[in-house]
Amino acid sequence: MSISLKEIQAPIAQEMELFEKKFRTSMKSKVLLLDKIMGYIVKRKGKQMRPMFVFFMAKLFRGDAIGDATYRGAALIELLHTATLVHDDVVDEANYRRGFFSVNALWKNKIAVLVGDYLLSKGLLLSLQNDDYELLKIVSNAVKEMSEGELLQIEKARRLDIDESVYFDIIRQKTASLIASCCAVGAASAGASKEDIEKARLFGEKVGIAFQIKDDLFDYGTAEIGKPVGIDIKEKKMTLPLIHALREADWMTRRRVIYNVKNNNGDNKRVQQVIDYVKTSGGIQYTIEAMNQYHAEALAILHTFPASPSRTSLEQLIAYTIEREK
Repeated sequence: MSISLKEIQAPIAQEMELFEKKFRTSMKSKVLLLDKIMGYIVKRKGKQMRPMFVFFMAKLFRGDAIGDATYRGAALIELLHTATLVHDDVVDEANYRRGFFSVNALWKNKIAVLVGDYLLSKGLLLSLQNDDYELLKIVSNAVKEMSEGELLQIEKARRLDIDESVYFDIIRQKTASLIASCCAVGAASAGASKEDIEKARLFGEKVGIAFQIKDDLFDYGTAEIGKPVGIDIKEKKMTLPLIHALREADWMTRRRVIYNVKNNNGDNKRVQQVIDYVKTSGGIQYTIEAMNQYHAEALAILHTFPASPSRTSLEQLIAYTIEREK
């Protein structure tokens, strides 16, 4: 990676610092237990790419004149997204997130569900109290899409009948809709036209799809990452490398590979056989080409906006999404 996320973030370092203070304030509660959990959640923040997309997109339209609406938009996305993550960990019975104990692991499911509800209501109130109806509409739609995408994946995973079109529907809803909403919120909070807000949303969607494809490639050992190699296969998730490999396979090979996916039971030998087949059948190269295509489409949309430091930063940020090693 030629440039780090910290270097990309440098032009908005002040905005990000102020945002973090505002976000911490928005998480405060008078209930001691809730305040303790909120503090724990804030300390576990990830790369913070979501607010970066919001601020860079807002600057694309307003230069350095970032208003309070942009900060509220970034906070709204973080609140609603964090709510979905807390609920996801309950649904998945996950004890860890980003190497830390999940809320449900430390405080049990009942409290985790209530914490997710609290975060959701905080986001809604933040928008309603400031008449940010356009921002709330954008982010609420993303949460709806994420829920639908998760349910679609669960429905299809039972039969392992996910083809390429269904795969792209799932990742567009599950992952890309959130990054799309970040970009749309950034544009809307800066007073962009409806046409430009939609272009910003579509740009974010393309970036989000490329981002998820990169994540799916990690499952085949394309880089040293925290996520164990083969975890998607162990969880019987159909991702693009495997979908393409099965499409190219003869009937007998396809049957054998699907059997190994369905009945791997965590067996590393069977999982490795699937990985080896995908690699030799061209599944990895096909997936890399698909990722690069979405990257190119995102760039094409971005280049319809005038050249500026913010546009350059967004170019760097989308390059990071497909060149990152974790």
